[in-house]
Amino acid sequence: MTRKSIQQLKEEEKQGLLTVDNLHKIEMDERIGVKQLVSRIKKREEKRISLQNKWVKMNELERQAKQQNYVYVAGIDEAGRGPVAGPVMASAVRLPEGFTLYGLDDSKKLTEKDKEYFYDEIMTHADVGVGEASPEEIDRWNIYQATKIAMRRAVENMTYTPDYLLVDAMEVPVQIEQTSYVKGDERSVAIAAASVIAKVTRDRFMKGLDESFPAYKFAKNKGYGTKEHLDAIRKTGITPYHRKTFVPSDIRG
Repeated sequence: MTRKSIQQLKEEEKQGLLTVDNLHKIEMDERIGVKQLVSRIKKREEKRISLQNKWVKMNELERQAKQQNYVYVAGIDEAGRGPVAGPVMASAVRLPEGFTLYGLDDSKKLTEKDKEYFYDEIMTHADVGVGEASPEEIDRWNIYQATKIAMRRAVENMTYTPDYLLVDAMEVPVQIEQTSYVKGDERSVAIAAASVIAKVTRDRFMKGLDESFPAYKFAKNKGYGTKEHLDAIRKTGITPYHRKTFVPSDIRG
């Protein structure tokens, strides 16, 4: 029987005709190119299974809530508690039944490309609410209380009101049953989805702000107190988007 060329096998892989299910046909082939092809397909399948298992594990909190007869379960997370400029942003997300988005994780673990991809998928398919608290509100109430305000607004901005909330290490001031989890964005797909929406939304806001205030490099630092950012404050002063209680007093002006 004539062996297929390595190029032919690569084309079959590209077309989805050569998978882990039929690798036995070529596993005994001694050609280096074929061995590399087999190894690549096996590693890809191992990664797929790993992501699938992680997705199942990260759905456990949602399943437990539904076993308690909750129907509309949403995850909540925030972004931007630490910067010296910009709002704190929060998001509430309810993913549809049967929805899968393998690779979704805490936004801090994702690349920029992945965050943008997941953002688009979540916004397309899920019920999403976004809320924010301004720098002025942060200065007035403190960052902890302002974060709770942003989370409440996120819930209020959803299309439908949830009957249960999974929250990342906070308590949301709404009359809805809820549970707070430390590192919830690593344990719940809904909270992870909310972390992505909050992060991307805030990053886009700061990039837009950079166009009006280029001296502070907001697109680069997202409002965090980098040396470059603090040096700009020393030289230029603060903007209406800076948190006065976060800017070091010796450079606040």
